[in-house]
Amino acid sequence: MIYETASAKINLTLDTLYKRDDGYHEVEMIMTTIDLNDRLSFEKRNDQRIVLNVDETFIPSDERNLAYRAALLMMEAYQLKQGVTITLEKNIPVAAGLAGGSSDAAATMRGMNRLFELNRPLDELSALSAEIGSDIPFCVYGTTAICRGRGEILEQLPKPPSTWVIVAKPQAGLSTPEIYGGLDLNQPFPVHTTQCLQALENNDYQMMCESLSNRLEPVSMALQPEIAKIKSNMLNNGADGALMSGSGPTVYGFAQRERQARHIYNAVSGCCNDVYLVRMLG
Repeated sequence: MIYETASAKINLTLDTLYKRDDGYHEVEMIMTTIDLNDRLSFEKRNDQRIVLNVDETFIPSDERNLAYRAALLMMEAYQLKQGVTITLEKNIPVAAGLAGGSSDAAATMRGMNRLFELNRPLDELSALSAEIGSDIPFCVYGTTAICRGRGEILEQLPKPPSTWVIVAKPQAGLSTPEIYGGLDLNQPFPVHTTQCLQALENNDYQMMCESLSNRLEPVSMALQPEIAKIKSNMLNNGADGALMSGSGPTVYGFAQRERQARHIYNAVSGCCNDVYLVRMLG
């Protein structure tokens, strides 16, 4: 039995530069990981089946699940003669902008790499994973990186300053294609990528908080006003910085002191069911 942890990601910045010929948006975003994790275990099978056991009934356990597709990709790419049983314990909320599904897929590739003693480098797994999802190449490493292209071109960065992270997901989800469809690229929006890079290089917590920026945030807020309320709630209760992650609807806030973090957590818990108090990983 092999075990893997799949960590949630947050965006420190997210910029969309232009619409590509393939229909995707060219992005430039800085992502890092937080200590909110799914857990997966892997066992070899005597047949060639992929069996995915998920502890939540509303989560699919077939080709609709990225972990299943990652297992299939590994079997085909490395011509594996045995199947795998994967048990997935979900803690990361789904459809939240936290890359839970992508992180599960990345953990599946790392887990099968170890289970079948393939000894393939993470660089190779990351490049392979781009076939099934744009966030998975980043999640294979689970570090801090600036991601370009569709998200699959990575440059590793220093880990962020240590901080508490308050994570809150509104009840209603959002459609990522709808968010990108509502984006007006002619409308200027400041994304502080250079400032964030400098903050990470200098381990400057204050500058990192000031650089948080996401071009999708106003589009998502227009569709889901709860996002703006949660962000204001966090900032009004002492968060040093707050931002929507990915295409939303999850919002996170930073706090350096535990007492400060618990105060924000309690304030947000009153208006939101899915609230977590975790540490930065990166």
